[in-house]
Amino acid sequence: MAGAKKNAARRAATIVFIDESGFSERPAVRRTWAPRGQTPVLTHRFRSWNHLSVIGALAYRTRSPRPARVFLMTHPGAIRSAQVVRFLRHLRRHIRGRVVLFWDGLHAHRSLETRAYVEAQSSWLTVHRLPAYAPELNPVEGLWAWCKGTAAANLCPDSLAPVRRQLRLGRRRLVRHPDRLRGFLHKAGLFI
Repeated sequence: MAGAKKNAARRAATIVFIDESGFSERPAVRRTWAPRGQTPVLTHRFRSWNHLSVIGALAYRTRSPRPARVFLMTHPGAIRSAQVVRFLRHLRRHIRGRVVLFWDGLHAHRSLETRAYVEAQSSWLTVHRLPAYAPELNPVEGLWAWCKGTAAANLCPDSLAPVRRQLRLGRRRLVRHPDRLRGFLHKAGLFI
């Protein structure tokens, strides 16, 4: 990965890490503050198991006024090749110049549709696969931990709409704290 990082710096490219995660109507229970003797009670329904899939990306660029950026795209159901290609098009609209992309070995990343799109975009997009069984190398894992432990913690929604809203609000909070975005990178043991 060091060679790809050096090439990205030499070409003044943006380094982007992508990962997928799932959120559901069931709350991610975390500790919270409450008056002494009044234990907080989370009430949620067990009727359904609706889930929301989220594609997330952290983009890092050296020598830029905004050195770290976060991108999220939600989708009901599982992530397929069409959603991955749609997300890459979304990235292209928001990131100018060359992009060096790191992602895992998800089947949707290796599908014919995704590979055809990546090959067609080779003028601006270079893709590298992260090693298998090494999720700790992807800083987006820190983003998911933060989202589930802070942005959507103890949330007991009746539908997926409040989960989407909390993720959007969490993304806005992260944009105001670029040091936290750099912290995700440092937690993965990477420095740009």
